[in-house]
Amino acid sequence: MKTSGRIKAWILSPNVLFVWTLIVLIVPNVALCFTEEMAPCPALVNVILPLSFYALVLSLGRITGKMVWWLFLAIFFAAFQIVLLFLFGNSIIGVDMFLNLFTTNPTEALEVLGNLLSGIATILVLYVPVLVASAWQWAKHCKMAESLRRHLLRGSLAAFALSLGLLAYTSHSTPKYNALNDLYPLNVCYNVKLTADRLVDGFQYEKTSAQFAFHTQATHPAGEREVYVLLIGETARADNFQIYGYERPTTPLLQADSALYVAFRDVTTQSNTTHKSVPMLLTAASASDYDRVYREKGIITAFKEAGFHTVFLSNQRRNHSYIDLLGEEANDVVFLKDDLLENHYDTELLDLLREKLQSPWQKLFVVVHLYGSHFNYRERYPHSLARFVPDDASEARAANRESLLNAYDNTILMTDSVVSGIFHLLEAQECTAAALYTSDHGENIYDDARKLFLHASPRPSYYHLRVPLLVYTSPQYREAFSTVQTALEANKEQPVQSNASAFHTMLGLAGLHTPVYADTLSLTEQAYRCTTRYYLNDHSEPVALPNLKLSDEDRRLFKQKGLFFK
Repeated sequence: MKTSGRIKAWILSPNVLFVWTLIVLIVPNVALCFTEEMAPCPALVNVILPLSFYALVLSLGRITGKMVWWLFLAIFFAAFQIVLLFLFGNSIIGVDMFLNLFTTNPTEALEVLGNLLSGIATILVLYVPVLVASAWQWAKHCKMAESLRRHLLRGSLAAFALSLGLLAYTSHSTPKYNALNDLYPLNVCYNVKLTADRLVDGFQYEKTSAQFAFHTQATHPAGEREVYVLLIGETARADNFQIYGYERPTTPLLQADSALYVAFRDVTTQSNTTHKSVPMLLTAASASDYDRVYREKGIITAFKEAGFHTVFLSNQRRNHSYIDLLGEEANDVVFLKDDLLENHYDTELLDLLREKLQSPWQKLFVVVHLYGSHFNYRERYPHSLARFVPDDASEARAANRESLLNAYDNTILMTDSVVSGIFHLLEAQECTAAALYTSDHGENIYDDARKLFLHASPRPSYYHLRVPLLVYTSPQYREAFSTVQTALEANKEQPVQSNASAFHTMLGLAGLHTPVYADTLSLTEQAYRCTTRYYLNDHSEPVALPNLKLSDEDRRLFKQKGLFFK
């Protein structure tokens, strides 16, 4: 009884709650000092300024429990930040993370969170008890002594003023230091503002792009049947494709079909997030001019203007993103997961495409969006087809890497069957046909001592950046447009930015001319050139690859693979 009484008194103590809240709120700040490798002055500011601010807010009222709830948003950010540190090992909550809250369907979110047991357990231990105790104290009107509150208020004001001076000194003396980018949680609040701006742009897209037209003109013979397919993969990294030198037989069908397509070896994505990478693949926008995505229509409209019947087939779920809006420009739209209940495999898209190919349309353009290798990997293929085992561990822990890698490689095996299957479907049409396959981004799978996992982190890695890109052409196409085939072969060893080139390459394959077409970005042209690679950072700013904040290990991997790094 005495022990339970002491525990109750401790929980109902405003003084204890005051200190307890400060400790749990400052945990992310201390962690970020190490994960972001801060210099001494920025690290000191990153701890003292937020700590004094939290103390100032808590000391504004005598009912400490009530004041804790005034800081609920800070507690939410802290919990979110802790989960991200468990997930990615570094970086603050970025704009892309907030956008993922709006563009990731609940099933995907639960798959990820359900396999982050250690991160979830940590936030439950750190933050839930504080909120429960503060609610209890608020309900019981537990009050801090007025004299103590006044002392704390004066002390926190003094500390806050001192930390503001230290912030001014740090901003002046530390190169490239910017509080909006480097001071937690101010940087998170700034990212919330940027997120709101992006969401507003998205909500206005139909209005801002309503008057846009490509003015597309077709140059191929009007009377002949043509079929073109843009095949967008999900989370597939090139290093795990057998056709790119991987030691495992993950792409046996494509390996056997190598005469059907051209494989581009040195390809990087411009974003490690689906909600930015796929819209760039579907439009003329790229990292260097990303704002075009807000005012221009997509590749489906470009083909429609040229008289093509257009189809959008997706194994993703609608999420009110640009991907949905761009896909819905098509004449026929199918989202397999609209039923919300079943888990569909990408192979079902083959059957849908087969149906569309049996249609009477002379000119057909199809976009196929796979679910590919999105985590949870073992849900992306029938377990009866698992070739690499064991593949049953899904909790996000480095100790499970063997099983996670096996499951991931099984997803690549599934992608192999889908991509090869689509190539063969087009081959059977015996008409002018072509297809381009690439992936939106890659994936980390605890590949080295950094123990990085998944994608979409504000700081990309080599494994996020390098993706596959294949271009298939039918025998009839190669005979009719031999100069295009020659250019594809000539460019296969050239560096490629998938997001910058996919749109223009598809138009080049179909012989579609429009004022937005750039021959220097199309792999079908002898004029193709890639002089600098860019990445679209978390604030949607283009950053040249050499200036990107990559680790020494990432740079070593680029060099080891002999890939273009400019």
